[in-house]
Amino acid sequence: MSDPTRDPAPAVTRALRVLELLEQAGGAPLTLSDLARALGAAKSSTSNICAVLEEGGMIRRVEAGYRLGRRTAELGGAFAHQFNQVREFYGAVETDPVLRGEVVQVAMLDGENSLYLARHEGRAYRLGTPLGSRLPAVTTGVGLAMLSRLEDPAVDEVIARSAAPGIPSAEQIRTQIAEARERGWSVDPGHGFEGIWGVAVPLEPWRPSDPPLALGVALPAAEADEAMLDRLGRAALGVAAQLTNPFLRPAD
Repeated sequence: MSDPTRDPAPAVTRALRVLELLEQAGGAPLTLSDLARALGAAKSSTSNICAVLEEGGMIRRVEAGYRLGRRTAELGGAFAHQFNQVREFYGAVETDPVLRGEVVQVAMLDGENSLYLARHEGRAYRLGTPLGSRLPAVTTGVGLAMLSRLEDPAVDEVIARSAAPGIPSAEQIRTQIAEARERGWSVDPGHGFEGIWGVAVPLEPWRPSDPPLALGVALPAAEADEAMLDRLGRAALGVAAQLTNPFLRPAD
């Protein structure tokens, strides 16, 4: 009888762990010694794994160690573009008179996190969240928008898993979700990033297998008055309507 606890492919597991470690490093290089220590493996076997990953473009060697390679970006883009909403996102935002001048993003719900998949840069200065980033869904506008589409028991489960210092209280989160359900868009008053507010709407799935997705707009806190939030929320709803499956839209 086979041992269910035995790793059937330890080299693959270690290779995946190397990629995970470099992702968690936030762009800082990790040395071969850093990686071997984290893996609990000999430097020789770690070097062999890195050599294969480097040859495949998954990582790249720099003077101070290793960083993620361009192939990871290509794979990330391919993952995002399997969703029709992401493929249609850029054109829909570019032609919208309100949102084309804003920072607009698409995220998916990944467990209790918001995972950022696509980004439109409509402002000269940088706002919002880098692609591939994960933030607690309960602290982001897109996360609250996606949670607003879930049943209450599922929302409660996400809230329970997200409990940590600095996270809004369960009561605050439920209030924000209730408000999002009522008006059609969520508002993040700077919980994700201090000084940056967010307005977001959920996106309708094209297929039953699609994960929860949302479209969000980031803006400086100084601009986040009621009129601006309402303007962006209504514009986001309009763009979201363009990102629905055309075969499921009501006839004109």
